[in-house]
Amino acid sequence: MKSFKADYVYPVCADPIKNGIVTVDDFGKIISVIDPALSTETFSSPVEQVSGIICPGFVNTHCHLELSHLKDKVKQQIGLVNFIIDIQTNRSADSALVLEAATKADAEMYDNGIVAVGDISNTSSTIDIKKSSKLYYHSFIETFGFIPGRAQEVFDKALSLLNEFKPMPCSITPHAPYSVSKELFKLLQKYSDTGHNLISIHNQECEDENKFYRYKLGSFNDLYAHFGLDITHFKPQARNSIQSILPLLTNKQEVLLVHNTCTNLKDIYFIKRFDRRIHFCFCPNANLYIEGFLPKIELFIGQGYNITLGTDSLASNNKLCILSEMRTIQQKFQSISTQMLIQWGTLNGAKYLGIDDEKGSLEPGKTPGLNLITGLDGNKITPETKVRRLL
Repeated sequence: MKSFKADYVYPVCADPIKNGIVTVDDFGKIISVIDPALSTETFSSPVEQVSGIICPGFVNTHCHLELSHLKDKVKQQIGLVNFIIDIQTNRSADSALVLEAATKADAEMYDNGIVAVGDISNTSSTIDIKKSSKLYYHSFIETFGFIPGRAQEVFDKALSLLNEFKPMPCSITPHAPYSVSKELFKLLQKYSDTGHNLISIHNQECEDENKFYRYKLGSFNDLYAHFGLDITHFKPQARNSIQSILPLLTNKQEVLLVHNTCTNLKDIYFIKRFDRRIHFCFCPNANLYIEGFLPKIELFIGQGYNITLGTDSLASNNKLCILSEMRTIQQKFQSISTQMLIQWGTLNGAKYLGIDDEKGSLEPGKTPGLNLITGLDGNKITPETKVRRLL
């Protein structure tokens, strides 16, 4: 057994404990979480004293491991449409290069205290990495298809790829409102209504997404023209994208809306009118990389929704680090506490992925991993704050 004593222990499932002591067995299972002020327990083994905050391992609910080879290949702040074009232009690469970059990215996440990942997959390139990884992965097999006549073909292709990932945790998911036809949404809804199939969908990453859905105007018309797609079938919906596609999403599964860069209060209130099991994921560093601004995160707090954190890919981020995402949020939204951010980056993500019986909080019997966060100002995250994996 090992015991660690820190300035503060954040169990997440309970209030922070000053001078708390966490004891784990040789397999990383939590034996006890002790508040010395309330306990007279003595320890037969040495207690390692560390400075900082001990918290559970981080859960990254949105990543694209297979795009890791695109690090530094895509220009910053060029807008979502140009970003998508750049991704498609540069995506093809030698399979050995893709594998090498993804393997390094997997190791980077481990070193940065991440224990579980919700990962978007369009190919089978990361299967072997995930099989041998120390991290828990749920792979989201992503569907693209805005042309109604191709819906069944696209869905069948995704189902075939899904079978390659099994028996690892995996599911079929729509990519984004602007890339999935109503017909494809309906196929996904029907499939999701019959069994376990977590959903993760990119949502409102730029204002032109809403403009396209409301008026069929803006840069998305240029995107479809670039790829030679005939979109005469699409009619303006007179409402934002999430309001347009929400009725097409299943009410039987947990649904993660990712990015939400241009989601407003009316959208949130609209979502509340439907019986959908919605979670929100923020990837602030990717939002700054692509569009140059952040979601209005304060709007989502206190609305009753589960909020999680993600890194997106190395095509849109300089590192795969949940602490870095927390830092960006706290610098911009200083009223959001470190305690809240740690909950978003641990237990909330574990709840969405359905692994909160093992991950996300420091409770006896769980194996959540242990992170040490140092370099804080009081308990505030600073540019000097770092994370070190203890277990």
